[in-house]
Amino acid sequence: MLTAPTTQKQAEVVLGKIAQELHVPERDVLYQALRALLQQYVREINTQILEITGRYGISSVNEMAARYQAGTLEEADSWRDEQRLDHLEYKRERLGEFLEALG
Repeated sequence: MLTAPTTQKQAEVVLGKIAQELHVPERDVLYQALRALLQQYVREINTQILEITGRYGISSVNEMAARYQAGTLEEADSWRDEQRLDHLEYKRERLGEFLEALG
């Protein structure tokens, strides 16, 4: 990962060098980089989701809400996790849509 701020021109130069080194078109480098980036974020999100769902023995934010309704989960201690899980599931869905759009 780049640590210093990169201008668009610098990024274009690096992209050209990578494509030349790999003997692939620049668009293929960009496509593969975007896919890899999105997949990495999805993996990180899945890890966070598994941490929360494992903590409560649930599979989704909907199941967590159902347990609140049934009175089998104490809301006072877990509402932040529910909000976080809801956000993570949404984010995973959006990133999945981007991956699908890439084909």
